[in-house]
Amino acid sequence: MHTRSNWPAERPLINGGSVIVGPLGEVLAGPLLGERGLLCAQVDTDELVRARYDFDVVGHYARPDVFELSVDERARPGVRFIGSGG
Repeated sequence: MHTRSNWPAERPLINGGSVIVGPLGEVLAGPLLGERGLLCAQVDTDELVRARYDFDVVGHYARPDVFELSVDERARPGVRFIGSGG
């Protein structure tokens, strides 16, 4: 686990976990844990076409009778404190 002089010891830093996942869901590189590094992978662009058959965003997933997007445009505070009222 990495530590930093300006970071509280009781609050551990994230230990990494970077990973590259291909269009069909297979792990192509990583995970990279507990070290610095650069992950590289070669993607077969033909798999992009095959992956679109698994998730066709304009086909059977585009069903307004099943899926709906609602956007609440009212202003909201970024942080709310909820306490016991005392």
